[in-house]
Amino acid sequence: MNTNTGAPRILNLKKIFAALLMAGGSLLVMGGAGMACAAPVAQQASAARLWATPLMDLNGKQQTLAAYKGRPVVVNFWASWCGPCVREMPALSALHREYARKGIQFIGIGVDSAENVHAFLKKVHVSYPVYIAGFGGTEIARSLGNRTGGLPFTIIMDAKGAIRATKSGEIRPDELRRTLNAL
Repeated sequence: MNTNTGAPRILNLKKIFAALLMAGGSLLVMGGAGMACAAPVAQQASAARLWATPLMDLNGKQQTLAAYKGRPVVVNFWASWCGPCVREMPALSALHREYARKGIQFIGIGVDSAENVHAFLKKVHVSYPVYIAGFGGTEIARSLGNRTGGLPFTIIMDAKGAIRATKSGEIRPDELRRTLNAL
């Protein structure tokens, strides 16, 4: 009679899982197509460069995101022609208002022309700052872990500037709340 309950197998899986986490080179995905965590070292270096990347503000002036350093941020890459991007904007605005009192800053980066971004924002109110990267924003997003170059793409960085999670595709507010609450 086999009395093996499977405990050694579970223990081995736990050891393997722990080893993968410590390796840091792969992403841990929570909930299937959910938020991905534990960004590779190359992504972390790109996150550091993000603070210095010149982007155009809505007044047409070149700015960097350096003013947001030292606090948790949610950076959302979007475009006016992207259906999921448009759908998630109201939820992102509501989440920004909800988490602003906790010191979490949301930032939008338009991967679009300045004209399209301005026209879009006249129709859809967004409660957080929006910058314009143009179509070069796709390469910025790729360097931060967006392998497909698709939109929307969202990253969550902690106050130290480390990427804590990424999301390709439309955000799920409850999923994003769990990630933000863990900061």
